[in-house]
Amino acid sequence: MRATVISSLAMLVILMITSRVEGLYFYLEGSERKCFLEELPQDTLVVGFYNAEEFVPETNVFVQPATLGVQITVEEIFDNNHRVVNQRGAANGKFTFTAADSGEHRICFQTNVGGSGWFSRQAVRVNLDIAVGETGMLSKDHTKSEQFATLVEKVQELNHRLADIKREQMFQREREAEFRDESERTNARVVRWSIIQLIVIGATCAWQLSHLRGFFVKQKLV
Repeated sequence: MRATVISSLAMLVILMITSRVEGLYFYLEGSERKCFLEELPQDTLVVGFYNAEEFVPETNVFVQPATLGVQITVEEIFDNNHRVVNQRGAANGKFTFTAADSGEHRICFQTNVGGSGWFSRQAVRVNLDIAVGETGMLSKDHTKSEQFATLVEKVQELNHRLADIKREQMFQREREAEFRDESERTNARVVRWSIIQLIVIGATCAWQLSHLRGFFVKQKLV
């Protein structure tokens, strides 16, 4: 029993190490639209949590008025910018989507600062946390009681994470295979072009020698 618990704890440590969570903050000015690119393997779950705050020059602080809203769009660049998420919500919320295919995704943010339309030039700070993969982090509550609810949940979470890692590895192998095939095709084209050049040069030299021989014969030099 003790060995099983130790093994499970070790697996949980591995899970926490391999989790991929991206946190950042950025600023938007008025109706500015800011985008980020994320390359995802197929069937990868993405969960994003955002929190927007409007800057008030009079007090020199960031606040979160009830009128502040955020519009989020997610587009598949590899599929002619097909839009998979078009969400407009409050200043604090989350969005989720699953990558239907492998490739780059564009995640964009825009606000309605000022309450009088989308053209105000007021600055807005956006804090963003993105969890990539089926990690069980579908709740914004980061307390330990929810992260480590039961040992069974953590083992299931580990299984999901291992599946994500395997899918990521398969995605990388596919990209490497595509790069290798492209390199081989490029090398083959270079070799063919070199052979063609050698043939042309050889034919040109043979023609020149034949022409010079005929010229010398006419001049009675040979």
